[in-house]
Amino acid sequence: MIRAFGTFAGLLLIVALTLALFGLPVGHSLSLMAQGAFGDKLAITRTLVKTIPLTITGMGIVVAWRAGMYNIGGEGQFVAGGLAGCLIATPLRDSAVPAWIAVLLILAASVVGGGLWGGIAGWLKNRRGVDVVISTILLNFIAIQLLAWLVAGPLRDVKSGLPLTPELPEGMMLPRFDRQTDLHAGIFVAVLAVAVVYVFLYLTKAGFRTRLVGAGESAARANRIDADRVRANAMLISGALCGLAGGVEYAGVAGQLGTSFAQGWGFLAIPVALLGGLHPIWVFLSALYFGALFAGSRSLAGFTDQGTTLIYIIQAAAVLGLIGLRAVGGKRRIQAEVA
Repeated sequence: MIRAFGTFAGLLLIVALTLALFGLPVGHSLSLMAQGAFGDKLAITRTLVKTIPLTITGMGIVVAWRAGMYNIGGEGQFVAGGLAGCLIATPLRDSAVPAWIAVLLILAASVVGGGLWGGIAGWLKNRRGVDVVISTILLNFIAIQLLAWLVAGPLRDVKSGLPLTPELPEGMMLPRFDRQTDLHAGIFVAVLAVAVVYVFLYLTKAGFRTRLVGAGESAARANRIDADRVRANAMLISGALCGLAGGVEYAGVAGQLGTSFAQGWGFLAIPVALLGGLHPIWVFLSALYFGALFAGSRSLAGFTDQGTTLIYIIQAAAVLGLIGLRAVGGKRRIQAEVA
């Protein structure tokens, strides 16, 4: 509890220092951000809507990085998931399949699409020795270009002159709690993802093997664990989670795909996961923190043109600050042990 309070205080201090460096009134700016993130029902739902994709993609990053697979391809897997969901939704529009089953099929397709995209990087690592950082970065570009081609060609809505897919019928969208807000049932998917990843990593043998391979491949091999298989499975699971995030965003918020569907959630998931120490519960709180930053930036943007830009600066400052604090803390522990 003390550690959590210290982390929160540190994050608040980083935000305040960033605002001060930009010459903004700290107290008033923090008040505006707080109101934009938690001031009323609309503010809270905005925060939660932003938290959903960050949480699910963050879980994907956690699984991969715990296995020593530094997945930088969350964005590509997110896009692949959204595309797979859209592909399966196309024939379902005119079918007799009940709406709730159609939603489940869209989410299932997004899981498969993202998993396959992540699995490519795992296969390249094990079979061809391609560094996963390089392969996932390049796969991001391929997925984004594939999205641009599909929405402008094969998947484009013929009734629209814009590069957009047809809109999902309301019945095939994730249910919303209030028509005045964008908050949808994807929040339950996000919470379930946190619970599943926690159980997997800390309460199953497969999760233990994943963490062991990530901690040290030599120790894993000494215990007769097939490190290559564990890494490949981790990339499949990681990609599936990031793809699920894409499906949830497609069926929960967007309702159609366009070139703007790639909004950087997969990239943002990396600082979210690092800030949460690659622990599912802390990553969820980290996602909530960043979600609040995004929602709060609306109010801040009304006060200064630098509002949106500051969010990315605050993200970087928060991650670098905590990494620095952990490095200092680790050095002190080592010095204490030596002494």
